[in-house]
Amino acid sequence: MSEILENMHELAASLHGVGAMDDITMKVMKDLCLPEARKLDKDEVRSIRKKTRMSQPVFAAFLGVSSSAVAQWERGVKSPSGPAARLLDVIDRKGAEAVA
Repeated sequence: MSEILENMHELAASLHGVGAMDDITMKVMKDLCLPEARKLDKDEVRSIRKKTRMSQPVFAAFLGVSSSAVAQWERGVKSPSGPAARLLDVIDRKGAEAVA
């Protein structure tokens, strides 16, 4: 996250904390400040899975996707997107325990 977005989020959190910002506005601010999930190539997906020591089917179940999706990501046929890309990024940075 950029320094500007970090400062905006910190200010919004402070305003929300004292009741000067409602929950809906705070959610909008959180959404705006979230960094985009990075694009992962096939080798990165495989590396993340191997770090978790899970098979493709177990990793797929853990992510809530099909086994064929994980296989296609690892072959480079498709790329993870949306929530799956976000989960993979978190798992890569913080480990599977962060989302378990």
